[in-house]
Amino acid sequence: MGALYKRIIRPVMFGLDAETAHEIGIESLRLGLSPAFAREIAASRYQSHAAPIELFGLRFENPLGVAAGFDKNGVVVNQLAALGFGFVEVGTVTLKPQKGNEKPRMFRLPDDQALINRLGFNNDGAAAVADRLSRLERKCVVGVNIGKNKDVPNEEAVENYLAVFELVHPVADYITVNVSSPNTPNLRELQHGENLEELIGALVERNRVLRRTPPGGGAQNEGGTQNSKPILIKIAPDLSESEIEMIVDSCIRHGIAGIIATNTTISRDGLKTSAIEKFGAGGLSGRPLASRSNEVISTIYRYSQGGLPIIGVGGIFSPEDAFEKIASGASLLQTYTGFVYGGPSFAHDINSGLARLLKERGFETLKDAVGCGI
Repeated sequence: MGALYKRIIRPVMFGLDAETAHEIGIESLRLGLSPAFAREIAASRYQSHAAPIELFGLRFENPLGVAAGFDKNGVVVNQLAALGFGFVEVGTVTLKPQKGNEKPRMFRLPDDQALINRLGFNNDGAAAVADRLSRLERKCVVGVNIGKNKDVPNEEAVENYLAVFELVHPVADYITVNVSSPNTPNLRELQHGENLEELIGALVERNRVLRRTPPGGGAQNEGGTQNSKPILIKIAPDLSESEIEMIVDSCIRHGIAGIIATNTTISRDGLKTSAIEKFGAGGLSGRPLASRSNEVISTIYRYSQGGLPIIGVGGIFSPEDAFEKIASGASLLQTYTGFVYGGPSFAHDINSGLARLLKERGFETLKDAVGCGI
């Protein structure tokens, strides 16, 4: 199936503009996988990847998830699980529905195996997404990535985030706070200093309050009672080491469950694509991000002394790429651009290849390999 995708399907899809192709892909998944391919995945997924992973009080059937931005509205969660992904992060979801930025706003850079997007948190709104997830008999761990509406100034961001947080809390297995998209004006200011302290402090306190609320869905602990939802912070790759250190310190002090490293970059350094300026502003994802993402992961791992779990994302195209992120300090992985370029067999290929690499390098479990390259 992977060869068929690369020879026939991908050239056709890449003949369309990137956002149209993405919408067709989502709709194709929603309508259903081909029976033959679904059987192939079902027969192979549990015998070709590393053992399930326990993290954040959740059980992940494998370490590879779909990053936020792919299934913004939670419409193909189980279909992605059927492709072999261990978890899906829905969103970014905002309180009010919003259309996002003007089109065109998504571009491919095939020479760099990359994407540029300036979508701008286009989504159906938190209430609609929460309702959809509440009716889903989910087949994998489901995270929800939350952000603020574009028309909300940073001075009012905390209340906006809290309102989204409350709506998705009952239906999320974990919640990611997106303060790092480059496509919402001034959003990245929330990663810094007092802004981050105020935001995560308020969210952690609201999490405690909601823990005492009767459960409406989402993850439960082994005793069957509602648990606090793990809160993760997603950060940018365009941070200095001192800025990363301050974020790690804040997360540890407030009891944040983990960090997702990293979001897209605004850097255009070292690209092969000519006339890159024609694409305009936006976040760059894919292979060019791999090295910087690994550097950020390693920095977080060192400053937290391995005590703050990391989900590594950025530039995973092969099992070797995945292993590098684990060796840098990541406990779980996410993909978006690699999946777009790799096609439906991507999760199976990465998981099976990663399991093989772990065995070849003498690791009994993936956990044993976390941070081995530092």
